[in-house]
Amino acid sequence: MHSAVQFALEQARQQGATAAEAAASQGQGLSVNVRMGEIETIEHTRDRGLVVTVYLGQKMGSASTADYGPASVAEIVEAACNIARHLEDDVCNGLPDADDLATTFPDLDLYHPWRPSVDDVLDGALACEHAALDWDQRIENSEGASVSTHETLGVYANSLEFLAENRKTRHGISCSVIGRGEGGMQRDYWYTSARRYEDLEAAAAVGKQAAQRTVRRLSSRRAPTDQVPVLFEAPVAASLLSHLVSAISGSALYRKASFLLDQLEQPVFPDWVRVHEQPLLPRAIGSAAFDGEGVQTRTRDIVSDGVLTGYVLDAYSARRLGLRTTGNAGGVHNLTLVSGRKSLDELVSDMGRGLLVTELIGFGVNPVTGDYSRGAAGFWVDQGEIQFPVDEITIAGNLKQMFKHFSDVGTDVDTRGNVRCGSILINEMTVAGD
Repeated sequence: MHSAVQFALEQARQQGATAAEAAASQGQGLSVNVRMGEIETIEHTRDRGLVVTVYLGQKMGSASTADYGPASVAEIVEAACNIARHLEDDVCNGLPDADDLATTFPDLDLYHPWRPSVDDVLDGALACEHAALDWDQRIENSEGASVSTHETLGVYANSLEFLAENRKTRHGISCSVIGRGEGGMQRDYWYTSARRYEDLEAAAAVGKQAAQRTVRRLSSRRAPTDQVPVLFEAPVAASLLSHLVSAISGSALYRKASFLLDQLEQPVFPDWVRVHEQPLLPRAIGSAAFDGEGVQTRTRDIVSDGVLTGYVLDAYSARRLGLRTTGNAGGVHNLTLVSGRKSLDELVSDMGRGLLVTELIGFGVNPVTGDYSRGAAGFWVDQGEIQFPVDEITIAGNLKQMFKHFSDVGTDVDTRGNVRCGSILINEMTVAGD
């Protein structure tokens, strides 16, 4: 892979490119899916690819291949150059500034290969599903259980004499089951994901959690229509931060397609809210020493004391905005909402009367205006206690107001993804049910 990217850069130079970059990756994995005690799929995967981007002045072209052979690499470099020649100049095209490229590469402990036999993975998937089906007699069907492992090696180089690699693994167990109660059928799921196999929840525990979450939703009904506090359980609360990221990403900002346009250094949340990026956390899902353009990643605040202090930019969008890249080519790295001191149960008690959301449905979010309207399911809360499960409801508001009405954040931080936060309590939203 190292020789392939270096050969690509040399070919680009010979074909007249003023700058170039090449990214190669290869991976392998194993995944087993079972349903109702029977094997559904067994997949062994091996994949690799090389993407070359060339710059002819301020014209840019890209091409890719899965073949690292010299003839194939030379062919895609020629194709990328031909594409660039037919495009218009864009003054914002180009590699990052050399001063922004990574110079330190700490060991982030991201590579923990697990190479089990098919039988071992199959046993784990079956144990997971069996634990779910056996937990309660009302669990009568399964959408399946799976166990997977995957490892990747990536190499990035550019004509600024930068070359670096990263190795990482990710393993997972998941289960989804269906239960039947007086009000009909309900489904729910659970999963665990980690860089190291030993950090996963046990397969049986994942199945049991999927069953528990399903059973508690049985006999769901409609919630009353009202303006009430809404508590987003941690796994769905992360979507609120994802909307924040979308709104402060460079592409949305330079297109003027963001509800947070011109809000840098302005209060966007209550003054106790802090959101920061932690790219150097050991073994975390979103950790990386450098971004997709080789830029050094750094721990930084994006929201401090409720004030928006940073954007999410790559080199191109930074130039469009007259700013400096933030090292976010490819996305954010462990975006974290600093939690409060209360558990989920304590937040339920604090809200008094309102809605606990455990599932969101649909994509009714306008990124330009911030208008928010999504289907939801969860639990109706009264007098600080869960009263009954609810579904077929809609929650609505506007993200700018929702952000300003953050009331508290729970200690139940979900660390399974690239956005990390606890449950989020919002003072008031519209709930449409009966």
